[in-house]
Amino acid sequence: MVNYPAARRSPERKINPPQRQQECFERAVAHMRTGNAELAARVCLESLDEFPEDANILCLAGRAFIALRQFTDARVHIEKARSLHPGFPVAHETFADLMLVEGKIEAAIKSYEHTIHLDPGRSDVHIKISRAREMMTQAQPGTETRRKKMPFAEEISNAAQLERNGEPGKAENIYRDILTRDPDHVEAMRLLAVVATKHHKYRDAEVMLLRAVARAPDYARAWLDLSTVQCEQEKHPESIESAERVVELVPDMAESHIALANARARAGLGDEAILSYQHALELAPKHPGAFSGLGHQLKTLGRQPEAIAVHRRNISANPKNTEPYWSLANMKTFRFEDDEVHAMEALLDDETLDDLPAVQLCNALGLEYEGRQDYDRAFGYFQRCNQKRRRSEIYDPVDTESTTDRQIEIFTEQFLREHAGHGVADSSPIFIVGLPRSGSTLVEQILASHSQVEGTHELSDLPWVVRSIPAPKVEPELGHFPEVLTSLGERAWAKIGNQYLERTRKYRGDLPRFIDKNPNNFMYAGLLHLVLPNAKIINARRHPLDSCFGSYKQLFAGGQPFTYDLTELGEYYVQYQRLMDHWQQVLPGNVLHVDYEDVVENLESQVSRILEFCELPFEDACVNFHETDRAVKTASSEQVRQPIYESSVNLWRHYESHLGELIEILEPMLRGRPAADRPRIVD
Repeated sequence: MVNYPAARRSPERKINPPQRQQECFERAVAHMRTGNAELAARVCLESLDEFPEDANILCLAGRAFIALRQFTDARVHIEKARSLHPGFPVAHETFADLMLVEGKIEAAIKSYEHTIHLDPGRSDVHIKISRAREMMTQAQPGTETRRKKMPFAEEISNAAQLERNGEPGKAENIYRDILTRDPDHVEAMRLLAVVATKHHKYRDAEVMLLRAVARAPDYARAWLDLSTVQCEQEKHPESIESAERVVELVPDMAESHIALANARARAGLGDEAILSYQHALELAPKHPGAFSGLGHQLKTLGRQPEAIAVHRRNISANPKNTEPYWSLANMKTFRFEDDEVHAMEALLDDETLDDLPAVQLCNALGLEYEGRQDYDRAFGYFQRCNQKRRRSEIYDPVDTESTTDRQIEIFTEQFLREHAGHGVADSSPIFIVGLPRSGSTLVEQILASHSQVEGTHELSDLPWVVRSIPAPKVEPELGHFPEVLTSLGERAWAKIGNQYLERTRKYRGDLPRFIDKNPNNFMYAGLLHLVLPNAKIINARRHPLDSCFGSYKQLFAGGQPFTYDLTELGEYYVQYQRLMDHWQQVLPGNVLHVDYEDVVENLESQVSRILEFCELPFEDACVNFHETDRAVKTASSEQVRQPIYESSVNLWRHYESHLGELIEILEPMLRGRPAADRPRIVD
């Protein structure tokens, strides 16, 4: 039996000191976020003595004075920023904000439009334009409902400032107070829905937005927000319908067509999404978001050359936009030209670059230098990327270990025997679980090539169902997983299984089987055995160092916060292995373990083994999986469209000298592997 090390917290990370100007600016920003506009203005004025022409500090001073209602002082600083930096979009946006609070709506709209001309990708400014136009409509004679709402404009403005200062609770109270006094205030409804959305209360937000559009059917912004929250609930037909309404109302705005494209993309309607992104680019030929969405959809559908061309068009149109560089690198099989690498490195040298663009560039450069077999330089960029990204992630390794402990304590052989036989006898789901970058997409592509199996994607439905299990009224402290399972009666197990099947029905066609490839479902193997005893569970696994380092060099959109620190990655792998060992002990034979290296070495025998476990007849198409034409959304999408290859087996060896802390944590497991698969320091 392997002795697993306890979780350890990573050492505190050091942040390189910014330049003096940036430091002054960030101090003022911090005061604004805490609601202290007076102190922010003071810091800005002191900083301007030293840096009188700094565009960011001038604009921030203007914002601070706007918050203080000192409009004359605000105008002095904003006008100076506009005069010294006529091409700086923020200066024109801040001037528009000033015009808006002074009631000069037409001037505000004109300045917002100039901001968009300078920076087409500013979706937040498009929203401000929409809101300003709505205010203009409200102010026109003959709109009785709007005259009634206008007195609350100052309250709405105050609430918005509270949200910017990090006090959403106080803003929410203002919106609720407005609705108490005026139940038909559409903007308060919409903003209250925005607050609910930030707390992931999408159903509450949807209810509020449905009220808003019922009272103001021509309010495009409310329809746009409604489409978004419906999409988050995977109500795809409704989300598309709401986005179509946005297009009807504002057909000449690129954002309308991007909203429709996003809704279609989330619904799996890739070809239709592409058409909408293309329409958006006809309206705004340099729009980075439209380029990004179009490129992603082309990649998902396997149209790689077109995707590459789109991302390069994005770079040409928006040279300082870092996202297309990362999107190209994330294709895995793509290689940059030397001039593109030099351009990325030049962008990275810009000390004013925000963290997210820097993270994207570092990850892209790491992948590029790995492709060039310059592994030391590649690791340097991966490390730089992850140190920045980790600061924005919330992850507690001790909580992960504690949750694993509780799972093992609850899911005993006795517990499983006592609750067996109450689930749903449905054999349609095939769960592919494991850790990221461990071959799960390859297993999925093999199975999805079978004539009886529907390939879907990484579904979030099982975690949603688990979170929705009600806490017992008598013992509400048992409301969290896995403790909540100890209070369930006989009928509850089938209810959970049926709820999952019902939620996933929208992803399926007429085929008898379907795949759920959410890797994090490995923690629910015991629950699945009770609620869907005939479902199949396949654990895709890989050499521990390849698995962990594969995650370390992958920049995830979200959901894997443990992957940006080698110590935390190793500790997470330990907890994953503990739990998989436990399932093997209490549910022997219930999970099929498929090693990536075995699939690479002997594809046909592993395909036969997988199909036999899933009780499916052998089909040659599963061996020729790379010929299957289907949308693949994961980072491995281009790799699984190629025949099997061996270059990613033992890739960790190129980075061995950098992986000491990871090897130390995984040493108990590594010692059990063949000598050829062990690091030198373990030998």
